[in-house]
Amino acid sequence: MGPVPVRPSERHLNLRPLSFKCLSTGRGFQGHLLVYTPSWKASWTRDDRSLWAREERHCSGPTLDMPVPSSFNDVGQDRQLRSFVGWVWYEREVTLPQRWTQDLGTRVVLRIGSAHYYAIVWVNGVHVVEHEGGHLPFEADISKLVQSGPLSSCRITIAINNTLTPHTLPPGTILHRTDTSKYPKGYFVQNTNFDFFNYAGLHRPVLLYTTPTTYIDDITVTTSVDQGTGLVDYQIFAQGSEHFQLEVRLLDQEGKVVAQGTGCRGQLQVPNAHLWWPYLMHEHPAYLYSLEVRLTTQTAAGPVSDFYALPVGIRTVKVTERQFLINGKPFYFHGVNKHEDADIRGRGFDWALLVKDFNLLRWLGANAFRTSHYPYAEEVLQLCDRYGIVVIDESPGVGIESRVWAGRWDGEREREKWLSRVLPGLTSLCLLPSVDRTLIAHTKALDPSRPVTFVTNSNYEADLGAPYVDVICVNSYYSWYHDYGHLEVIPLQLATQFENWYRTYQKPIIQSEYGAGAIPGFHQDPPVMFSEEYQKALLQQYHMVLDEKRKNYVVGELVWNFADFMTDQAPQRVMGNKKGIFTRQRQPKAAAFLLRERYWKLANDTQRPPAARGSQCLESGLFHV
Repeated sequence: MGPVPVRPSERHLNLRPLSFKCLSTGRGFQGHLLVYTPSWKASWTRDDRSLWAREERHCSGPTLDMPVPSSFNDVGQDRQLRSFVGWVWYEREVTLPQRWTQDLGTRVVLRIGSAHYYAIVWVNGVHVVEHEGGHLPFEADISKLVQSGPLSSCRITIAINNTLTPHTLPPGTILHRTDTSKYPKGYFVQNTNFDFFNYAGLHRPVLLYTTPTTYIDDITVTTSVDQGTGLVDYQIFAQGSEHFQLEVRLLDQEGKVVAQGTGCRGQLQVPNAHLWWPYLMHEHPAYLYSLEVRLTTQTAAGPVSDFYALPVGIRTVKVTERQFLINGKPFYFHGVNKHEDADIRGRGFDWALLVKDFNLLRWLGANAFRTSHYPYAEEVLQLCDRYGIVVIDESPGVGIESRVWAGRWDGEREREKWLSRVLPGLTSLCLLPSVDRTLIAHTKALDPSRPVTFVTNSNYEADLGAPYVDVICVNSYYSWYHDYGHLEVIPLQLATQFENWYRTYQKPIIQSEYGAGAIPGFHQDPPVMFSEEYQKALLQQYHMVLDEKRKNYVVGELVWNFADFMTDQAPQRVMGNKKGIFTRQRQPKAAAFLLRERYWKLANDTQRPPAARGSQCLESGLFHV
């Protein structure tokens, strides 16, 4: 594990959960899980973390309830809590089922969906795991700790430090204000080089689950197509024993077995396969098979099985000099950039919000989005697979300005797992001035099947990464961050941008960010900045050039942003970034209706088969378009 981040003034916040819920899960015949539900207790303290490790948990400050998953910043009414930087403590008691604590053939695992940023975990006061990085899951086998005595409960303690340094992903700096005529002694602020609020806490579900002691640890799937026959190559990793049998079946959506195999590695062949197609590109998009894996091992008590079902879409992705191809057909990205961001919950996972967002994407006619600027929850990617949404899946390296992090990607198994998902689309390294060939080569080595890009805002002549990526993603904000209000210069500047990049690198291009801020309800005609009219007019200027260049080598456009989102406080930010086409509460601005008309037209003109075109109405049903 890496070193513990900077701990400014050893500030701490203690959080304690109140309740849990016991559920059954399809993860294994013997698998069960405990899912935490709100709420948690929180209190301020300056106690050193070693007191907690010694179980001397004396809280010196007021307490408050804290739901999980959520960010802690916006839940309370304390101004200091919102901008808190330092250690945050979560703790709760969990009562376990009797079999979990007495059956030595049961493996008990604690899984944390994400903890931003650096986490240390104890169970019953015993250190079990540390994790660096705020956007990926991690877990620990706690079987020995909960099966070692007569107790049927365990205490889980999670300490989180949200400090960002030049060595974290994303990076940041701590600025100490030493002028005592202006600032109190020891005063500091957290500076960042990105334009979103640094929410912190337990952002995704925390759960306990069980498996047999010999279990399925990981499954890797790649797909291809040979003259109508779908090819599903699989590799299965098991832990706990070398003596087991593996059975693999592939089922279609009607539950019919279409292929089967045995062993840790193999290929399943599916004649006349139903291919996975993006939303609006086929009459039956997002077709998913179910890959079922059963592991069986012999024990003194008899055979014991572990079981896992993985949705699999059969598809191919290829990039040419001018096109992005899915299943051999040209695909044009028309979508959005997003953030995991909402009122009160901050970056906390919320199923209702997630489903609302996907319904808005479908209403909009969007077929893709970028996970700016970090990996999103696994549930998000699973819904993308089900809804037919293509993903540009981004690493959390936004704001890197030096080579200090160049080696930190190497050998990180969690990022390897994340990059090897079965979703179609692009792997994006991050939003950077530039990256070098070493980082791109390492990313491709983790998953050779997936095209790689990074999002650039550098000069095309000096870019170090563009020669080595598969697709060039370019951000530009003409007539917003310069030439304020002069919409008439956009066509020339944008056309020049595209021509320069393509002439130099001969690769397909995505306009990965463009847009303008609009305060909801601000109107002015002729358009002026921050009015809804200006946002709409700026997008229209971009669209004129995009319509011309997509006939050649531009393969996509992603507006910035899907919805308004919170940022650090600054004079140019009125309660956050207002470039969303929806408000933070998911209500449409004028630009949303403009993009809806455009995206549905793009789908009809470029992607939908003739039989699927015509006067079809989205409002006639949730999934009928």
